[in-house]
Amino acid sequence: MSPAKRLRTRMAETGLVHIMAAHSPLSAILAEQAGFDGLWASGFELSALYGLADMSLISMTQHLDMLRAIAGRTTLPIVADIDTGYGNAINVIHAIDEYARAGASAVVIEDKSFPKVTSLVAGGRQELVRVEEFQGKIEAAIATRQDPDFIVIARTEALIAGLGEAEALHRAQAYAEAGADMILIHSKRKDPSEIVSFSRAWTGSVPLVIVPNAYPDLDAARVKELGNIRMMIYGNYGIRACATAMQEVFRQILADGGVQNVHKDILPVEEIFRLQKMHEVKEAEVRFLR
Repeated sequence: MSPAKRLRTRMAETGLVHIMAAHSPLSAILAEQAGFDGLWASGFELSALYGLADMSLISMTQHLDMLRAIAGRTTLPIVADIDTGYGNAINVIHAIDEYARAGASAVVIEDKSFPKVTSLVAGGRQELVRVEEFQGKIEAAIATRQDPDFIVIARTEALIAGLGEAEALHRAQAYAEAGADMILIHSKRKDPSEIVSFSRAWTGSVPLVIVPNAYPDLDAARVKELGNIRMMIYGNYGIRACATAMQEVFRQILADGGVQNVHKDILPVEEIFRLQKMHEVKEAEVRFLR
């Protein structure tokens, strides 16, 4: 069974899948060992890893390199964040081919103009393309995919752009009619009221995806009660956790003038060896080095 088929099967079996953002093979390994259903190949996290703003500064080649590296170290399905599709519908055709070959089981394409600005930044430029133009991108993605289980998720930023629920519903319906398998509805409100209201108003034929970064109180139990949300993506928690830990440890080392205190609070190097599968290397050395 392909990873894309496994992702669809998992959604059908559980009603809701949990997808953790990753920006490296190590973060993917940790997410898989934690028990997540899939990975979010995050543009935001990769941008942050490079110390850059999430506004289309990272190239498709850089993102694909990350995706290939992750796919080589995990068995989990990967949902790729491809922003606006790197251009128009012709660019989307190229992107779908490349991401499928790199190991993606799904892509998320958003209806912003290129270059995009990250959704949650205060005062960010949030410009959306015409509905018809974005329908063309979705149709191009559907026509290009070779595996019918490959999932094309259309993301509308209408709520992010302040255009209201009616516009969000209109766009979501249009994208579903263009062939999208799922609709990602995004909000930057600090409470889940916009998402809950949209979910209750949604009568479309395809299920919803959410990214509960701004409204963390909306947990899985409440999401399942809404009935039509099938995927939760935890979009930036991996990179934030890494940055939190490194800030604390780095400051402590300088404050203490050494590692005598932080040494006992971080993972032992043996745990890193385990994640690197060092035991397999040692076994190969015994077997093959002569």
